[in-house]
Amino acid sequence: MDNKKFKATIIKVLKQDSRLWDEKSKELNQTLLKDLIDKLDEKLIDLLLNNEETKDKFFIKIKDVFVLKQNDLKFFLDENKLDNSYTQYKNKIGLRIGNKLLSERNEVVLDWPFKDCVLEGGMTKEDQKRNEIFFNEILAKDEIDRLFDPKALVNWKRYTAKGEEKVKELKRDKDGTIKENLIIRGNNLLALHSLKEQFTGKIKLIYIDPPYNTGNDSFKYNDNFNHSTWLTFMKNRLEIAKELLRNDGVIFLQCDDNEQAYLKVLMDDIFERNNFICNMIRIAKTGGGHDSQFLAIEYDYILFYTKKQEQFVINKMTVDTNKDKKYRYKDEYFEKRGKYYLRDLDYKGSYSTSLDYPIKLPKGKEIYPGGKFGKPNTWRWSKKKFIWGLKNGFIEIDDKKEKIYIKQYQYVDNDDNIRSRKIPYRALIKFINSEGAKEIASLLDYKAFAYPKPEKMMKHIFDIATQPKDIILDYHIGSGTTCAVAHKMDRQYIGIEQMDYIDNITVERLKKVIAGEQGGISKSVNWKGGGDFVYLELAKWNEEAKEKILKAKSLKELEMLFDELYERYFLNYNVKTKEFKEKTIREEGFRNLSLDEQKKLFVEMLDMNQMYVNFSERADKKYNLSKDDIALSEGFYNIPKK
Repeated sequence: MDNKKFKATIIKVLKQDSRLWDEKSKELNQTLLKDLIDKLDEKLIDLLLNNEETKDKFFIKIKDVFVLKQNDLKFFLDENKLDNSYTQYKNKIGLRIGNKLLSERNEVVLDWPFKDCVLEGGMTKEDQKRNEIFFNEILAKDEIDRLFDPKALVNWKRYTAKGEEKVKELKRDKDGTIKENLIIRGNNLLALHSLKEQFTGKIKLIYIDPPYNTGNDSFKYNDNFNHSTWLTFMKNRLEIAKELLRNDGVIFLQCDDNEQAYLKVLMDDIFERNNFICNMIRIAKTGGGHDSQFLAIEYDYILFYTKKQEQFVINKMTVDTNKDKKYRYKDEYFEKRGKYYLRDLDYKGSYSTSLDYPIKLPKGKEIYPGGKFGKPNTWRWSKKKFIWGLKNGFIEIDDKKEKIYIKQYQYVDNDDNIRSRKIPYRALIKFINSEGAKEIASLLDYKAFAYPKPEKMMKHIFDIATQPKDIILDYHIGSGTTCAVAHKMDRQYIGIEQMDYIDNITVERLKKVIAGEQGGISKSVNWKGGGDFVYLELAKWNEEAKEKILKAKSLKELEMLFDELYERYFLNYNVKTKEFKEKTIREEGFRNLSLDEQKKLFVEMLDMNQMYVNFSERADKKYNLSKDDIALSEGFYNIPKK
């Protein structure tokens, strides 16, 4: 049998495995195929054995046992590309490095894990799903550097209590640090690199609630390797985020069981194990679980790391003894000892029960070791010490609750002000998602996000690790909870988001915060409104072209876009544009591709290093940046005025 016929036979066999063949897109997942070969997948082997031609070609018989010749099979796949229709047309576009197609090159620098990998990044389970699409390419080192160059910034607006205002200049402190609350729209990886020059070593706290990679959320791919791709997605961003942190800075990273263990290993690698503080466990919902396959999962995690643990000083919770019931008691010893709080005297340790118990109390009841009426237990106090404490006012008995307490006195000054008591914050926390959903709904009059975090949770995190005026960064801001709480707590903030809802949800929420809305933590921090924030965008170029392609509803619309793409935007210099326009688009095979595949091929023609306008090219007239945007971009990067 010739090679062509044998290739057709293999494809026919592999099509029977639904994991490998996508009937809708008519694509064979060759990356997964090689992985299954390495794992000696039982189903794959069974398919190959049940066909006489593939069995004869790729198996050797040893004592009545057929053994798969893995290397022979992989070699055949490499030498005889089982191109699906999409990859055939992709090669026809002509994407090359030097004189070879990308698919034929071996000596390349891998910046992303898989060529043609499409990621639809999302938060957790919003009703509004993301369409943020990254077309990961194999890039050479100089191309990576260019990709991460600082970007030009446009569409500047300042929002104050008076409304929207023109941004004239950016406020800075005496050290030159930008002192503005910033909401940035654009790809968060590129935005983080654009912050690098101005904010390296200046961020006190980073909080992120990234896409969870559950399989049910909106973080999806065109392959079955979303786990490793998700980790790469996270790694790219965490590495630059670490550079932005102060030496005493911290990062809180929210996740769930799907990736927590792997993310912990990744964080250990980037931030180092000795900078790990704890894995906070949050009770995120209560009840339910009726749709769970095994157990009702009511929690998620928040990984807590410092940049340099030896320089980080953690805050402790201040107990207001004038408000807390447990601390407001006075007795006849007040002038001498001050106020006191009650400490439960129960002790379940290993102390001897051979002490002289029980003790008869004045009302006739008996106390046994353990501080409980009539319930023998172990207790550290001897009978003699107990009687002494009772006589001298250090013991309090609650007959109603049948409990014994010791009075823990706190000395006070002449003004009767008890000193505040400091206790650690807790790593096990309970902040229910539904509370966050109600907060958003009350502000916007509709259910914008299904599971946003509540404001109290963010306050808890800020209380642990920040002080007023510290800079907070969230590069997955979603509905804007992080920024809203930072605003109310007098922290400076930077929020990054790419999706359209930044306008009608995030910005609208922050405008209401400035106006003095009283939801969330407002009453607890005595929020009265005020302040301002600056909105800006990364200047789009090929990103704009990509958005137009993705919005197209038919091949006819894509064809109408072609001339504009060619004339106005940056196409990959190796693309055979003339051949693609005059021949490829008209071929029956191309027209039989799904609309999504046709769009992907159009996007493939774009130069991925030109998605946004580099700051260094801000004055180029083809980008049509306004004088004000150029001036404000220069002000942002602290370029002296001419």
